[in-house]
Amino acid sequence: MRAYLGRIDAVLVQAVIAAALSFAHLHDIAAAAGQDGWKGWAYPISVDLLLVAAWRRLRSGAAKQAGWCWFVIALTASLGANIATAGLLDVHAVPAWLRILVAGWPAVAFLGGTLLAHSSPQPAEVETAPRPEPEQVNAPAPGPVPAEPEPEPEPVKFEPSDEAPELEPAPAASPGPALPAPSVPAALVDLARKVAADHRARTGAPIDTTTLRARLGVPAQLAEAVAAHL
Repeated sequence: MRAYLGRIDAVLVQAVIAAALSFAHLHDIAAAAGQDGWKGWAYPISVDLLLVAAWRRLRSGAAKQAGWCWFVIALTASLGANIATAGLLDVHAVPAWLRILVAGWPAVAFLGGTLLAHSSPQPAEVETAPRPEPEQVNAPAPGPVPAEPEPEPEPVKFEPSDEAPELEPAPAASPGPALPAPSVPAALVDLARKVAADHRARTGAPIDTTTLRARLGVPAQLAEAVAAHL
């Protein structure tokens, strides 16, 4: 806390010294340019007030171009007075252009102070945080719509008639052409006779067509033809 107070005190002392010297130099230049009496003391106040107004505009953060313009003008006037009184200007023989500048300074300071104090600075754009989007609630998907049951057809009522309709007789199936009997090889007939003799010797009964077909491994039609030769 003490270091902070010491730093503030040092800054204040420097500010008081700079203001007093600059105030005195501006007064001396105004007095040398013919502005004597109270008018000589009004010039330093005008320059310092313009500096303060320009600095406040720069601190506001808006319309900095105008603030910097008038701040440079006021600072040039203050520094020019400080340098001129350092022996570079003969205060007993002030040039005409300096007298013109000193005489016209009140109007310039009034214009700058009015523009800085009464011009409406453009408001700085404020970044707005994006609004959070509302959460979308997933609605349940609609289920299948049950189909309406189809109306049952009404049974057709037949009224019995007195006379029964006569039914036409179906045409008789025509007998197809007789299939030719397959030719039986002699070797197959000899084998069949051996099989039949063996069957009779074991069972004492003649062999039938189904057994003969199974023993020979031939189609049914061929087995019948072989059995006819036994």
